[in-house]
Amino acid sequence: MNLHPAILEHVAHAHGDLLAAPPQLNQDALTIGLRNGVTLTVRYAASDAYSLRWRTGMTDDAAELCIDTAPTHPHLTTAPNHLHCADGAVVADPVTRIDASPEANVSALLVALASDPLLGASA
Repeated sequence: MNLHPAILEHVAHAHGDLLAAPPQLNQDALTIGLRNGVTLTVRYAASDAYSLRWRTGMTDDAAELCIDTAPTHPHLTTAPNHLHCADGAVVADPVTRIDASPEANVSALLVALASDPLLGASA
């Protein structure tokens, strides 16, 4: 089941105002560039198994963050989903929900990243 085409269509229609260019569908991922310089790579294996990784810019010192659902942090309130911060800390996911649709999760993250690419965490 490839969820990326449906996510791409949703993002292109619902969030065109945030995009620097049309989203790119790759073999196993969707790449989304935002007007504020953020590049988001979306990987959905299933509706409850995902990796949403982004860089805050194109420079070597740009921060890289990720929200994923690997079951490695069961102590977090949002487990299995969690946020890998730029400083290496792993915290509860402030944006996505495991029971939300892929389109809803990517939409929520795009809106959040357009406002604050670090999601409130320090670089």
